[in-house]
Amino acid sequence: MVTRRQFLLKSSLVGGAILSSSLFSKSGFAQAPAIITSEKMRPQIPYGVASGDININSAVIWSRTDRPARMIVEYSTNESFRDVQRIVGSAAMETTDYTSKLYLNSLPPGQQIFYRVLFQDLADINTYSARVSGTFRTPSTTKRNIFFAWSGDTAGQGWGINTELGGMKIYETIRKLKPDFFIHSGDTVYTDVPIQSEVKLEDGSIWKNITTEEKSKVAETLKEFRGNYIYNLLDENIRRFNAEVPQLVQWDDHEVRNNWYPGQVISNDDRYKVKSVSLLAARGKQAFLEYNPIRLDGNDPEQIYRSFNHGSLLEVFMLDERSYRGPNTPNRQTTASPETAFLGNSQVRWLKNKLQSSKATWKVIASDMPIGLVVRDGKTNFENFSNGDGPALGRELELAELLRFIKEKNIRNVVWLTVDVHYAAAHYYDPNKAQFTNFKPFWEFVAGPLNSGTFGPNELDNTFGPDVKFQSIPKDAKPNRSPKDGLQFFGTVKIDGQSEVMTVGLHNISGKILYSVDLQPEGRNS
Repeated sequence: MVTRRQFLLKSSLVGGAILSSSLFSKSGFAQAPAIITSEKMRPQIPYGVASGDININSAVIWSRTDRPARMIVEYSTNESFRDVQRIVGSAAMETTDYTSKLYLNSLPPGQQIFYRVLFQDLADINTYSARVSGTFRTPSTTKRNIFFAWSGDTAGQGWGINTELGGMKIYETIRKLKPDFFIHSGDTVYTDVPIQSEVKLEDGSIWKNITTEEKSKVAETLKEFRGNYIYNLLDENIRRFNAEVPQLVQWDDHEVRNNWYPGQVISNDDRYKVKSVSLLAARGKQAFLEYNPIRLDGNDPEQIYRSFNHGSLLEVFMLDERSYRGPNTPNRQTTASPETAFLGNSQVRWLKNKLQSSKATWKVIASDMPIGLVVRDGKTNFENFSNGDGPALGRELELAELLRFIKEKNIRNVVWLTVDVHYAAAHYYDPNKAQFTNFKPFWEFVAGPLNSGTFGPNELDNTFGPDVKFQSIPKDAKPNRSPKDGLQFFGTVKIDGQSEVMTVGLHNISGKILYSVDLQPEGRNS
């Protein structure tokens, strides 16, 4: 018997492809992974494997090959693959950029699952790829400790894969903590921010990026959107992370374009030949769904909002704050309308119903944008709920309705996790300090970025009474600090299986805990 770590390392070495950041084409762009010569005739798995959308007895397995081939997954509850189960999946074809996903169902709860992905060449059905392995743990139906992490914002502001600094090291830091799962809360890629080969830093040193053709311009074609996800997968830290940490993924604006909303027309950005943001968003969403281990809804295959049950202690609600919003405006409307939508009526109804019916002690809302921080879009418009101090107006009306509902239905232990602003913070929302007061007090924790420029801190909006308990950077911090400065952040959540106490920690790139707080659970819902 080998250890779990030895098993994964050995499997990655025989997976049919070796990635090297030192390989460049004559054009100066990073090439696709170099293939072992003896393996060239077999289907390849150049970007590894990933798992996600785990529930008590189900999970999604993702991978990509290099030709028309059928995905096959073998899985077992032990590393030696005794009593292995083999599931034949769908064909990876040109229409999905040779990505494929397979849904594993009827899994045993509370078990470490070891899986191997291989592809059968459809042009020669007797030829198979080498196997590439991964692992994840299913949630337990009994009370046990739960530990997970969250963050967001990968490869933003031109800060890409710098191999001289070890690549995107924060992913390796999180992997070593062995979380049960990871919430990527948006800006998984930056399709609107090209990556250049070199960036001169303030101290005169040079930040050096791996570059690719698709990342050298803003994404407009489907190929370019897909290339943004492939770019991140060139980083060995991310591939190793993906094989060992299941993910719950949502999107925000940079999967399409900064501050976008449905129906927007680009009028002042000459980088774009495609002016319809709706067209860009359709291509961006297709690439997002192709390259992430997301379980698609049979009734709405483009729906991103969804929830995940992790036994009696936790349920996670993943929001989509991009697809159903109205336009970005001064956000001061006094009555609700399609223009003030942020989640949209259908998603709000879904969230209310799911929160009210949840039997979990803790209800975690994963929001890709913060509540009480002001995020502007130009001089007069706003990007998220907030619009500055004062009563609930504009998009805040939708949030006020949701918070009022949570109080009226006495839904306990609701915690918000978010990213977007590129620094870490802890906010406590107190109705005694708010302009809108009809809500139960709650916590919001902010993390990020994973590998992007550091910004903030943002201006506070007093509508819902946020009190800053912690923020990771000073008020006079310089904007767009590179990851070399170490100001990259993620959060962790531990729920004790016996006491049900939730401990939230905010960490830096090395894993050091900068802030931690224990949250005592209120009585369970009836």
